[in-house]
Amino acid sequence: MSEHGAEAVSAGVDDSGHVEAGTPAYRRANLAMFVGGFATFAMLYGTQPILPMLRDAFTISPAAASLSVSAGTAALALFLIPASVLSDRIGRMRVMKASLTLAALVSLASPFVTGFDQLLALRALLGVALAGLPAAAMAYLGEEIAASAQGRAMGLYIAGNALGGMSGRFLSALVAEWSSWRVALAVLGVLGCIAAVVFWRSLPASRHFTARAAHPARILSDARSLLADKAMPWLFLTAFLLMGAFIGLYNYLGFRLMEAPFGLSQATIGAIFGLYLIGTWASAWGGQLADRHGRRNVLWIMVGVMAAGLAITVLQSLPVIIGGVAVFTFGFFAAHSVASGWVGRRAHERRALAAALYLTSYYLGASIIGTVSGLAWTSGGWNGVAAVLACCVLATLLLAGLHLRRMVPSGRD
Repeated sequence: MSEHGAEAVSAGVDDSGHVEAGTPAYRRANLAMFVGGFATFAMLYGTQPILPMLRDAFTISPAAASLSVSAGTAALALFLIPASVLSDRIGRMRVMKASLTLAALVSLASPFVTGFDQLLALRALLGVALAGLPAAAMAYLGEEIAASAQGRAMGLYIAGNALGGMSGRFLSALVAEWSSWRVALAVLGVLGCIAAVVFWRSLPASRHFTARAAHPARILSDARSLLADKAMPWLFLTAFLLMGAFIGLYNYLGFRLMEAPFGLSQATIGAIFGLYLIGTWASAWGGQLADRHGRRNVLWIMVGVMAAGLAITVLQSLPVIIGGVAVFTFGFFAAHSVASGWVGRRAHERRALAAALYLTSYYLGASIIGTVSGLAWTSGGWNGVAAVLACCVLATLLLAGLHLRRMVPSGRD
């Protein structure tokens, strides 16, 4: 074996330098991306289960309280494309490491606000800081992981997102009940700092990154090429609808379960976010299933699962409602894993911009549909929220089942 070959084997990469499944480098990459995704979503959604507490603390409406979630997701959405362009210029690793570090510092400042406007400003700044990690993560995995293992790697990254979203919500609810919402946000900031250290120490070096000039003409040309693709625009719209429905459901689930006839406590509602564990498994499983059977054949089935779960939540039995949320959560994370992996596979050298456009759509859906769902809650309670979300899910099902599934399959599907 050549000296170069021996180094590649010891590093856990194949002859072309791509990280192979089952190697130390693959495990380190998965650890870093899992932890990065975990911290991103723990900090981003940490205010979601304590929205009723923020409503009472600042004397605001439920829809206004939900802006503490929407401000972060909207800012993240708006800065994903600039962050992806920056990652094309200076490298994925630099952008992701700086993103996670700055976000942890902003999160640590959040408990010290004196008014809701200050909290919103910091939540928006948190979204700006966090944008670099998801903008570059999909591109990094597409460039550095061997093609045969990309579905699993993407699934594990999204599993980290799911576990982080669950843990952040559960921790903030639990700590807030025992202490206060300020202490809860402080705990999330400390968690972000720990995750940043692990991420810096674990992520394998980038071997396939090639810097690309950040010229506006090149960016516009790349965007036009992506939008001309027969699948990309529909996948972006799918992301908008999927995430909007998901955030809308979880934003107002707590308000529903705190009211009669359920009357659950803050900590108990936080425990319901443990259903994200289902999403952790579903995202990894969805990626493997897509590798085996094709993304175009799996996506529409998972969206159908979401529709079934949403329908169950309109019933009035608490165990049945929780079961419906579990089914909905399973379908969402599996569908997101399949759709995001499909975007990375089709984009080739435009992976960073494609990931940014996908995630911009994703988080704009969270911000817009999440806020609209609040208006539906005010006017129609849970049935109003479910009606809005049903429109989103059914539209996604039409996209996935009728358009994307009927496309002529290619080597990238």
